[in-house]
Amino acid sequence: MWFNAPPMAQRGSGPPLGRLGVWSRQLRYGDLGEARESAAELEELGYGTLWLPGMGEDAFDRVEAVLDATRTVTVATGIVSIWQYEPEAAAARFAALDDRFGGRFVLGLGVSHAPLVTDAVYERPLRRMARFLDGLDAAAAPVPVERRMIAALGPRMLELTRDRSAGTHPYLVAPAHTRYARGILGAGPLLAPELTVILEPDAGAARAAARRFLGEPYLRFPNYRDSWLRQGFDEADLEDGGSDRLVDEVIAWGGPEAVAARVGEHLEAGADHVCLQVLERDGTRGEHAPRAAWRELAAALS
Repeated sequence: MWFNAPPMAQRGSGPPLGRLGVWSRQLRYGDLGEARESAAELEELGYGTLWLPGMGEDAFDRVEAVLDATRTVTVATGIVSIWQYEPEAAAARFAALDDRFGGRFVLGLGVSHAPLVTDAVYERPLRRMARFLDGLDAAAAPVPVERRMIAALGPRMLELTRDRSAGTHPYLVAPAHTRYARGILGAGPLLAPELTVILEPDAGAARAAARRFLGEPYLRFPNYRDSWLRQGFDEADLEDGGSDRLVDEVIAWGGPEAVAARVGEHLEAGADHVCLQVLERDGTRGEHAPRAAWRELAAALS
């Protein structure tokens, strides 16, 4: 359907994302050997980009391991927190990976959340991001605009993304946000939303699992609450783990055909690429990589 289709035209000469990717905590935080094996299999299955969350001081080490285990797939951070790295240090690590792996790395950046920032003053996120980009531009080895992306939810961060990066990688958004973001970005920048997946066909069980996931911690974070309100939800939708409406719009649950339909909604709303985060059926992320689910989804979406 869309799996192997080329992405829309993108600015500069950044690596292609493909239409479909995988976002995985297991690739980032799980057993290193399993992560390397999983990454190699995901590449063989045809996923275009592997997204690794970037929280923690060793983010670039795990990116290097995943790049080393693969040959052609793009690897991206989703995201590196700008509170945990200085721009010069991030640019230096980017340059080393870029030199070794032939341009397959995309530096995804984000402002994280105030409760998670413990070693720095959480100043205005937009100002901080602009300063961080200034630092990347001024580094001894600057990070090219076409090789960096920003996790943007609100209008001003999307405008900054449009003007100073290859595009945006928003997390936990409905297709309505994809349409909204494309309206601000215009035709050029990349739009690569994350899509959380629960392969559970029973509506009651799937929604309970989704509420377990959304309720802790995401519904506590102002960034996401404000984003969902902008997407047309109201305060009642954000109570008790989230309404059926919120769950059904933000989480793709059901069988592979339901996931394919939601991917299609995001693409039709203006996404260039959708990356799938597959949860366990109880809404947890699981200790081990969901390799059987990745295979099932690859077969259904190819």
